[in-house]
Amino acid sequence: MGSSLVHQVSQAQLLEHLKALEGERHPFLSPMRLQAASDYVHEQWRTVGMAVSLDEFSYMGERFVNLIGSPPGDRPGPRLIIGAHLDTVPGTPGADDNASGVAVMLEASRLFAAPPPALPLEFAAFTLEELGMVGSARYAQTLRETKQPVLGMLSLEMVGFTESAGLQHYPWFLKGRYPSTGNYLGLAANGRSRPLLEAVTRAMRTIPGLPVETMVLPGNGWVFPESRLSDHAPFWDRGYPALLVTDTSFFRNPHYHQPTDTVETLDLDFLTKVTQGVVATIETLSKSAQSLNG
Repeated sequence: MGSSLVHQVSQAQLLEHLKALEGERHPFLSPMRLQAASDYVHEQWRTVGMAVSLDEFSYMGERFVNLIGSPPGDRPGPRLIIGAHLDTVPGTPGADDNASGVAVMLEASRLFAAPPPALPLEFAAFTLEELGMVGSARYAQTLRETKQPVLGMLSLEMVGFTESAGLQHYPWFLKGRYPSTGNYLGLAANGRSRPLLEAVTRAMRTIPGLPVETMVLPGNGWVFPESRLSDHAPFWDRGYPALLVTDTSFFRNPHYHQPTDTVETLDLDFLTKVTQGVVATIETLSKSAQSLNG
Protein backbone atom coordinates (compact mmCIF):
# COMPACT_ATOMS: atom_id res chain seq x y z
CA MET A 1 0.00 0.00 0.00
CA GLY A 2 1.06 3.60 -0.48
CA SER A 3 0.73 6.36 2.10
CA SER A 4 -1.24 5.66 5.25
CA LEU A 5 -4.98 6.33 5.41
CA VAL A 6 -4.78 7.05 9.15
CA HIS A 7 -4.84 10.81 8.71
CA GLN A 8 -7.88 10.65 6.44
CA VAL A 9 -10.13 9.59 9.33
CA SER A 10 -12.90 12.19 9.62
CA GLN A 11 -14.27 13.14 13.03
CA ALA A 12 -17.15 14.92 11.27
CA GLN A 13 -18.11 11.66 9.56
CA LEU A 14 -17.97 9.80 12.87
CA LEU A 15 -20.27 12.35 14.48
CA GLU A 16 -22.67 12.14 11.54
CA HIS A 17 -22.88 8.36 11.96
CA LEU A 18 -23.43 8.63 15.70
CA LYS A 19 -26.29 11.07 15.27
CA ALA A 20 -27.90 8.96 12.56
CA LEU A 21 -27.75 5.80 14.66
CA GLU A 22 -28.64 7.21 18.09
CA GLY A 23 -31.97 5.92 19.39
CA GLU A 24 -33.39 2.71 20.83
CA ARG A 25 -32.76 -0.14 18.36
CA HIS A 26 -34.42 -3.15 19.97
CA PRO A 27 -35.47 -6.02 17.68
CA PHE A 28 -38.91 -6.45 19.24
CA LEU A 29 -39.71 -3.14 20.97
CA SER A 30 -38.38 -0.80 18.29
CA PRO A 31 -37.93 -2.93 15.16
CA MET A 32 -38.45 0.00 12.79
CA ARG A 33 -35.57 1.89 14.41
CA LEU A 34 -33.33 -1.17 14.19
CA GLN A 35 -34.28 -1.56 10.54
CA ALA A 36 -33.53 2.11 9.93
CA ALA A 37 -30.06 1.61 11.41
CA SER A 38 -29.49 -1.41 9.18
CA ASP A 39 -30.68 0.56 6.16
CA TYR A 40 -28.32 3.40 7.09
CA VAL A 41 -25.32 1.06 7.16
CA HIS A 42 -26.37 -0.52 3.88
CA GLU A 43 -26.71 2.88 2.21
CA GLN A 44 -23.35 4.08 3.53
CA TRP A 45 -21.66 1.03 2.08
CA ARG A 46 -23.52 1.29 -1.21
CA THR A 47 -22.48 4.93 -1.53
CA VAL A 48 -18.76 4.17 -1.19
CA GLY A 49 -18.91 1.17 -3.52
CA MET A 50 -18.72 -1.68 -1.04
CA ALA A 51 -20.22 -5.02 -1.99
CA VAL A 52 -22.99 -5.85 0.50
CA SER A 53 -24.39 -9.29 1.25
CA LEU A 54 -27.27 -10.20 3.55
CA ASP A 55 -26.75 -12.97 6.08
CA GLU A 56 -30.37 -13.83 6.86
CA PHE A 57 -31.58 -15.98 9.75
CA SER A 58 -34.68 -16.59 11.86
CA TYR A 59 -35.08 -16.01 15.58
CA MET A 60 -38.27 -16.31 17.63
CA GLY A 61 -40.22 -16.63 14.42
CA GLU A 62 -38.89 -13.37 12.99
CA ARG A 63 -36.45 -12.72 10.14
CA PHE A 64 -33.23 -10.90 10.93
CA VAL A 65 -30.19 -9.92 8.88
CA ASN A 66 -26.49 -9.41 9.49
CA LEU A 67 -25.03 -7.05 6.92
CA ILE A 68 -21.63 -7.98 5.49
CA GLY A 69 -19.73 -5.35 3.52
CA SER A 70 -16.50 -5.93 1.61
CA PRO A 71 -14.40 -4.04 -0.92
CA PRO A 72 -15.08 -5.23 -4.47
CA GLY A 73 -12.73 -7.78 -6.00
CA ASP A 74 -11.36 -11.13 -4.84
CA ARG A 75 -8.18 -11.40 -2.80
CA PRO A 76 -6.57 -14.66 -1.68
CA GLY A 77 -6.07 -15.78 1.89
CA PRO A 78 -7.92 -15.78 5.23
CA ARG A 79 -10.26 -12.87 5.85
CA LEU A 80 -10.07 -10.11 8.44
CA ILE A 81 -13.48 -9.28 9.92
CA ILE A 82 -14.26 -5.94 11.60
CA GLY A 83 -17.60 -6.28 13.39
CA ALA A 84 -19.97 -4.18 15.50
CA HIS A 85 -23.54 -4.73 16.63
CA LEU A 86 -26.51 -2.56 15.68
CA ASP A 87 -29.07 -3.45 18.35
CA THR A 88 -29.66 -1.99 21.82
CA VAL A 89 -31.40 -3.05 24.99
CA PRO A 90 -34.79 -1.41 25.71
CA GLY A 91 -34.87 2.19 26.86
CA THR A 92 -31.45 3.39 25.75
CA PRO A 93 -30.36 5.43 22.72
CA GLY A 94 -27.20 3.30 22.64
CA ALA A 95 -24.66 5.93 21.62
CA ASP A 96 -21.67 4.16 23.18
CA ASP A 97 -23.44 0.78 23.11
CA ASN A 98 -22.98 0.40 20.25
CA ALA A 99 -23.38 3.28 17.80
CA SER A 100 -19.75 4.07 18.63
CA GLY A 101 -18.53 0.73 17.31
CA VAL A 102 -20.70 0.95 14.20
CA ALA A 103 -19.47 4.49 13.51
CA VAL A 104 -15.82 3.38 13.68
CA MET A 105 -16.59 0.43 11.41
CA LEU A 106 -18.33 2.67 8.86
CA GLU A 107 -15.53 5.21 8.77
CA ALA A 108 -12.89 2.51 8.38
CA SER A 109 -14.89 0.88 5.60
CA ARG A 110 -15.15 4.20 3.76
CA LEU A 111 -11.37 4.45 3.66
CA PHE A 112 -10.79 0.89 2.44
CA ALA A 113 -13.53 0.72 -0.18
CA ALA A 114 -11.13 1.93 -2.89
CA PRO A 115 -8.42 1.04 -3.32
CA PRO A 116 -9.01 -2.13 -1.29
CA PRO A 117 -6.29 -3.66 0.90
CA ALA A 118 -4.28 -6.71 -0.12
CA LEU A 119 -6.06 -9.08 2.25
CA PRO A 120 -9.71 -10.23 2.18
CA LEU A 121 -11.58 -7.73 4.37
CA GLU A 122 -15.11 -7.85 5.72
CA PHE A 123 -17.11 -5.40 7.78
CA ALA A 124 -19.98 -7.01 9.68
CA ALA A 125 -22.99 -5.21 11.16
CA PHE A 126 -24.36 -7.85 13.51
CA THR A 127 -27.79 -7.89 15.08
CA LEU A 128 -29.25 -9.49 18.23
CA GLU A 129 -25.98 -9.11 20.14
CA GLU A 130 -27.91 -7.98 23.20
CA LEU A 131 -29.93 -11.22 23.13
CA GLY A 132 -26.85 -13.40 23.45
CA MET A 133 -24.73 -12.70 20.35
CA VAL A 134 -27.32 -14.45 18.18
CA GLY A 135 -26.35 -12.79 14.89
CA SER A 136 -22.59 -13.19 15.23
CA ALA A 137 -22.97 -16.78 16.44
CA ARG A 138 -24.99 -17.53 13.33
CA TYR A 139 -22.33 -15.97 11.09
CA ALA A 140 -19.37 -17.61 12.83
CA GLN A 141 -21.09 -20.99 12.57
CA THR A 142 -21.70 -20.46 8.86
CA LEU A 143 -18.00 -19.68 8.36
CA ARG A 144 -17.04 -22.82 10.27
CA GLU A 145 -19.48 -25.06 8.39
CA THR A 146 -18.25 -23.79 5.03
CA LYS A 147 -14.61 -24.08 6.17
CA GLN A 148 -13.83 -20.41 5.56
CA PRO A 149 -10.40 -19.36 6.91
CA VAL A 150 -10.35 -16.32 9.20
CA LEU A 151 -7.21 -14.30 9.87
CA GLY A 152 -8.92 -12.58 12.77
CA MET A 153 -12.07 -10.88 13.97
CA LEU A 154 -12.23 -7.55 15.82
CA SER A 155 -15.40 -6.83 17.79
CA LEU A 156 -15.82 -3.06 18.23
CA GLU A 157 -17.85 -2.93 21.45
CA MET A 158 -18.36 0.45 23.13
CA VAL A 159 -15.32 2.46 22.03
CA GLY A 160 -16.26 6.10 22.65
CA PHE A 161 -16.33 6.84 26.39
CA THR A 162 -13.48 8.10 28.56
CA GLU A 163 -13.40 9.50 32.07
CA SER A 164 -11.07 11.36 34.42
CA ALA A 165 -13.20 11.30 37.59
CA GLY A 166 -12.20 7.91 38.96
CA LEU A 167 -15.13 6.01 37.45
CA GLN A 168 -12.94 3.20 36.10
CA HIS A 169 -13.20 0.05 38.19
CA TYR A 170 -12.29 -3.62 37.92
CA PRO A 171 -13.21 -6.99 39.38
CA TRP A 172 -11.17 -7.79 42.49
CA PHE A 173 -8.69 -10.05 40.67
CA LEU A 174 -7.68 -7.27 38.26
CA LYS A 175 -7.30 -4.42 40.75
CA GLY A 176 -3.91 -2.78 40.58
CA ARG A 177 -3.05 -4.32 37.21
CA TYR A 178 -4.55 -1.62 35.00
CA PRO A 179 -4.82 2.20 35.07
CA SER A 180 -7.12 3.84 37.60
CA THR A 181 -8.26 6.39 35.01
CA GLY A 182 -10.48 5.21 32.18
CA ASN A 183 -8.88 6.94 29.22
CA TYR A 184 -7.50 3.91 27.36
CA LEU A 185 -8.67 1.35 24.80
CA GLY A 186 -8.85 -2.24 26.00
CA LEU A 187 -8.01 -5.29 23.88
CA ALA A 188 -8.94 -8.75 25.18
CA ALA A 189 -7.87 -12.06 23.61
CA ASN A 190 -8.03 -15.74 24.38
CA GLY A 191 -4.89 -17.84 24.13
CA ARG A 192 -5.44 -18.80 20.50
CA SER A 193 -5.73 -15.10 19.62
CA ARG A 194 -2.44 -13.98 21.21
CA PRO A 195 -0.59 -13.49 17.87
CA LEU A 196 -3.49 -11.38 16.59
CA LEU A 197 -3.48 -9.39 19.82
CA GLU A 198 0.24 -8.67 19.53
CA ALA A 199 -0.08 -7.47 15.91
CA VAL A 200 -3.12 -5.30 16.65
CA THR A 201 -1.53 -3.83 19.78
CA ARG A 202 1.59 -2.82 17.87
CA ALA A 203 -0.53 -1.14 15.20
CA MET A 204 -2.83 0.62 17.66
CA ARG A 205 0.09 1.98 19.67
CA THR A 206 1.41 3.85 16.63
CA ILE A 207 -1.46 6.32 17.11
CA PRO A 208 -0.30 9.28 19.26
CA GLY A 209 -2.45 9.80 22.33
CA LEU A 210 -4.19 6.40 22.20
CA PRO A 211 -3.28 4.39 25.32
CA VAL A 212 -3.85 0.66 24.81
CA GLU A 213 -4.15 -1.98 27.52
CA THR A 214 -4.29 -5.72 26.81
CA MET A 215 -5.51 -8.91 28.44
CA VAL A 216 -5.05 -12.57 27.49
CA LEU A 217 -7.55 -15.02 28.97
CA PRO A 218 -7.18 -18.79 29.22
CA GLY A 219 -9.48 -21.01 27.21
CA ASN A 220 -12.37 -19.05 25.79
CA GLY A 221 -12.63 -16.51 28.59
CA TRP A 222 -15.02 -18.32 30.94
CA VAL A 223 -12.82 -17.47 33.96
CA PHE A 224 -13.91 -13.86 33.36
CA PRO A 225 -17.45 -14.11 31.91
CA GLU A 226 -17.71 -10.34 31.40
CA SER A 227 -14.98 -10.69 28.77
CA ARG A 228 -17.36 -12.74 26.61
CA LEU A 229 -20.20 -10.23 26.36
CA SER A 230 -19.73 -9.27 22.72
CA ASP A 231 -19.55 -10.65 19.20
CA HIS A 232 -15.98 -11.96 19.46
CA ALA A 233 -17.08 -14.75 21.81
CA PRO A 234 -18.81 -16.90 19.14
CA PHE A 235 -15.61 -16.71 17.11
CA TRP A 236 -13.54 -17.85 20.11
CA ASP A 237 -15.97 -20.74 20.62
CA ARG A 238 -15.56 -21.87 17.01
CA GLY A 239 -11.78 -21.78 17.07
CA TYR A 240 -11.19 -18.48 15.28
CA PRO A 241 -8.78 -15.79 16.50
CA ALA A 242 -10.75 -12.76 17.70
CA LEU A 243 -10.38 -9.70 19.92
CA LEU A 244 -12.70 -7.63 22.05
CA VAL A 245 -11.96 -3.95 21.35
CA THR A 246 -13.59 -1.81 24.04
CA ASP A 247 -13.61 1.19 26.34
CA THR A 248 -14.36 -1.43 29.06
CA SER A 249 -18.12 -0.87 28.95
CA PHE A 250 -19.83 -0.96 32.39
CA PHE A 251 -16.45 -1.04 34.13
CA ARG A 252 -16.20 2.63 33.13
CA ASN A 253 -19.33 4.06 31.57
CA PRO A 254 -22.12 4.92 34.06
CA HIS A 255 -24.54 5.37 31.13
CA TYR A 256 -24.33 1.70 30.15
CA HIS A 257 -27.81 0.44 29.20
CA GLN A 258 -29.33 3.69 30.48
CA PRO A 259 -31.44 6.43 28.83
CA THR A 260 -28.41 8.70 29.30
CA ASP A 261 -26.19 6.80 26.81
CA THR A 262 -26.22 9.73 24.38
CA VAL A 263 -23.81 11.17 21.85
CA GLU A 264 -23.12 14.13 24.15
CA THR A 265 -21.45 11.83 26.69
CA LEU A 266 -18.87 10.53 24.21
CA ASP A 267 -15.27 11.61 23.68
CA LEU A 268 -15.04 12.31 19.95
CA ASP A 269 -11.28 12.82 20.00
CA PHE A 270 -10.86 9.39 21.58
CA LEU A 271 -13.28 7.85 19.08
CA THR A 272 -11.28 9.38 16.25
CA LYS A 273 -8.05 7.89 17.58
CA VAL A 274 -9.70 4.48 17.98
CA THR A 275 -10.75 4.68 14.33
CA GLN A 276 -7.20 5.59 13.36
CA GLY A 277 -6.03 2.57 15.33
CA VAL A 278 -8.40 0.29 13.41
CA VAL A 279 -7.19 1.78 10.12
CA ALA A 280 -3.55 1.27 11.17
CA THR A 281 -4.40 -2.33 12.11
CA ILE A 282 -5.91 -3.08 8.69
CA GLU A 283 -2.90 -1.52 6.97
CA THR A 284 -0.44 -3.49 9.10
CA LEU A 285 -2.18 -6.82 8.59
CA SER A 286 -2.57 -6.07 4.90
CA LYS A 287 1.18 -5.52 4.54
CA SER A 288 1.79 -8.84 6.25
CA ALA A 289 -0.62 -10.55 3.86
CA GLN A 290 1.05 -8.82 0.91
CA SER A 291 4.47 -10.15 1.88
CA LEU A 292 3.09 -13.64 2.49
CA ASN A 293 1.42 -13.60 -0.93
CA GLY A 294 4.62 -12.53 -2.64
